[in-house]
Amino acid sequence: MHEIGIMEDTLKIAIDYATKENATEIKEITIYIGKMSGIVSESLKFAFDVIKKGTIAENSTLKIESLPIICYCDHCQQKFQPDEWFFQCPNCDQFSNNILQGKEIKLISLKVS
Repeated sequence: MHEIGIMEDTLKIAIDYATKENATEIKEITIYIGKMSGIVSESLKFAFDVIKKGTIAENSTLKIESLPIICYCDHCQQKFQPDEWFFQCPNCDQFSNNILQGKEIKLISLKVS
């Protein structure tokens, strides 16, 4: 379950940033998870609930927003959002392996006090 390691790293970054800003509490953490990241949102939330205990994020909530897969077709030079896992351009029917979005895990925002 690699979600634990990911959440440990994410929470450390959030706490470090909040501490630098003289915050005493993190109220909310928002992250983006790409559909191809391999992350299971429920597992990430479970890891967060366990890891946040005893930290300034103990009473915080975790918001997870899903990012769709966005590809780029080198043939017709268009961005497209593929249907399912076949990255076929809807404009020219060529397959693409040029993935612009969908693999990432990003810490987007913190609400602190």
